[in-house]
Amino acid sequence: MQTTSLSYDLIVAGAGAAGMMAAITAARRGQRVLLLEKLPAIGAKLKATGGGRCNLTNTLDNDTFMTRFGKQGRFMTTALRALDHNALRSFFAQIGVATDAPDGFRVFPVGHSSGSIIDALQAEMQRLNVTVQCGEKAEALVLEAGRVVGLQTQRGVYPAPSVVIATGGLGYPQLGAEGDGLQLAKAAGHTVTACYPAMMPLKTRETWVAECRADTIPKATLRIDLKKAKGLHATGDLIFTKEGIRGPVVLDFAREITPLLESHGEVPLLVSLTDLDENAVLAHLKTNAQLSVGENLAKILPQSVANALIRESGGDPELTFAKLSGSTRDRLIKTVAKTPLTVTGHDGFKQAMITRGGVKLSEIDPETMQS
Repeated sequence: MQTTSLSYDLIVAGAGAAGMMAAITAARRGQRVLLLEKLPAIGAKLKATGGGRCNLTNTLDNDTFMTRFGKQGRFMTTALRALDHNALRSFFAQIGVATDAPDGFRVFPVGHSSGSIIDALQAEMQRLNVTVQCGEKAEALVLEAGRVVGLQTQRGVYPAPSVVIATGGLGYPQLGAEGDGLQLAKAAGHTVTACYPAMMPLKTRETWVAECRADTIPKATLRIDLKKAKGLHATGDLIFTKEGIRGPVVLDFAREITPLLESHGEVPLLVSLTDLDENAVLAHLKTNAQLSVGENLAKILPQSVANALIRESGGDPELTFAKLSGSTRDRLIKTVAKTPLTVTGHDGFKQAMITRGGVKLSEIDPETMQS
């Protein structure tokens, strides 16, 4: 394999958000940087994020943010100390992109266009003389005596004392994700843990969810109804779909569910659609007893959801609570307080925004992100 005559201090594999930020940071420190991208253009996933609006970050404090990633979230302590959401917004302001958080939580570029972010990053790389080569895939790390000395592509070997792997996970293969970086790391001796799709919609066995697609449940709580996962739960907005559930709480919680699906085949959930327990649901249903049970439950749930849960319990939404059979009343109370759903599948990595798993964190220095 031919070795190129060009010399770089750093090679970055992958011109997504992380790769471009790494290239810019190094170049600002006086490093000669080569950025390689296997696709024809930079920022393919960045262009798609947030539905094209480019959801850059959020306004959570660092501690809260890390808890959202489970027990290994603390790994990000040093990285977030160096670049939290405020610092990230300042970085983009410096390169000409103002940001805002219209809902107080999610941060977007003003104008809500991913193109403005990509254009600004590209302009900054040009200003810093970062060499960007698209259509060139990283094929192997070049190692000597246990140290990285370069990167091999189909065009040849590029010598460099440092290489950043920023090729992303397995989500959205249609945007180039193939796990290239995982294979590079594995070949260098790293342990790669099992990978699962995460941050994605989920499919359910229950078909009544299709009747409720027009409604969002705010602050719903999902709990896994398996003995070894009883402590796992998440709260947020829930959206019903033709085949199952989605929404922020589902996207957040999917990372806990997809590994269990592989081992169990299906995952039972108990969903709190309101903050009422069984006693409170009973008290509510006894209030305004002259109303039909459908009208009564519509005071605490969207009408379509109320009607679906009543039918699932064997009742008629047009009847009053008193006219339902005793067994139907019991089922309805339990179903409203903790709605059972059974997750049976998902659309795999093609719908996964992130990947759960990858290079074993104990093999990475969190202070430097170095192998």
